[in-house]
Amino acid sequence: MKAIFITFNQAYYEMIIQAMDRQNIRGFSYWNEVQGRGSKTGEPHYGNHAWPTMNSAIITMVPEEKVDHFLSILHEMDQETEAQGLRAFVWNIEKTI
Repeated sequence: MKAIFITFNQAYYEMIIQAMDRQNIRGFSYWNEVQGRGSKTGEPHYGNHAWPTMNSAIITMVPEEKVDHFLSILHEMDQETEAQGLRAFVWNIEKTI
């Protein structure tokens, strides 16, 4: 089992949920408003008058065999509109209850 933590411009929300549905990735937790900026070229997303956009975040637990395909779908989304901002990070999950 792997955890995938996805941070993204709020405009991506519906597309990410649809991709999760198509991949039968059901469970997730969602943060509606997350502030931040990209580590390379991303503009700040602070929700203020100077930088009004905001990010959101999703964490989902995914069987290992689904990770690579799902990441490739997210990567394609990011490449289509790079200025929006989308990143995904994967962690190992050792135990669940």
